[in-house]
Amino acid sequence: MIKAEAKFIRTSPRKLRLVADLVRNMSLAEAISTLTHLRKRSVTPLLKTLKQATANAVNNLNLSKDSLQIQSIEVNEGATYKRWNPVSRGRAHSILKRTSHIKVLLKSNNSEKGDTLTGDARESRVGTAKPEGVTLSEKTSTPTPGVIKGKK
Repeated sequence: MIKAEAKFIRTSPRKLRLVADLVRNMSLAEAISTLTHLRKRSVTPLLKTLKQATANAVNNLNLSKDSLQIQSIEVNEGATYKRWNPVSRGRAHSILKRTSHIKVLLKSNNSEKGDTLTGDARESRVGTAKPEGVTLSEKTSTPTPGVIKGKK
């Protein structure tokens, strides 16, 4: 599973979902082509997130760009910035500036399972090696209750 997220995008989720619904379940190349020819402001953050997910797949997991397909696109509501607009008679009207969170999941067509990594990709991941000579029991060993070392 290849994932990319963009948070606190200053576009309302409703506007982003209009664009996201167009490219759901497309191949990656088809989706990018569709988005580049669409004239909406909310295309830009979605296109950036798709390209970020593609870069994650190519650079981190050594997958080919042509074998990628969009598994899911989630557009969720983020924090709402609250502002006010002064009007007559000393009153104020509220302005809600909505933000969005975008989450893109890609899958590879050539593998049977999307969650499995190839041998090369598994070895290339940073920080996955276990420390040598340390077992689980040595890491989690705790003194037995009621016994204090050094005192008789």
